Amino acid sequence: MNTQEQTDAQHLKLLSIFHYVLAGFYLLGVGFLILHYFMMNAIMTMAEDAPVEPGSPPPPDMEEFMAIFVWFYVFMGLACLLLLVGNILAGNALRARRSRTLVLIVAGVNCLNMPLGTVLGIFTFIVLLRQSVAELFRPKT
Repeated sequence: MNTQEQTDAQHLKLLSIFHYVLAGFYLLGVGFLILHYFMMNAIMTMAEDAPVEPGSPPPPDMEEFMAIFVWFYVFMGLACLLLLVGNILAGNALRARRSRTLVLIVAGVNCLNMPLGTVLGIFTFIVLLRQSVAELFRPKT
């Protein structure tokens, strides 16, 4: 194995590890969203049950607010789960030296997530667009 092949193998191994790490951060994000939902729900429930002073305006309808806000939690949770699965698949593909297109798509989507996703996406593009690395992903005949 020559020096360039060793370098490519090492870079692909590091990229796969970093894709797994980013997937772990997305898992933490899902956990944070769940925790945030329960905290917001508790706060809104306490605000509804708070005593109202005579002559003051009535409190806003917190149930209606939370019903609308739930869609935010659902959308963000699904986005985090989609990115989590995409990064796990990209990490697996990098280790197996297959599905280069999938890895490039995930890298492009990661570029939208500042700052860690952007750094990982750019480095993934730099490595995977190298001609010597592209050869590693070609099917063996």
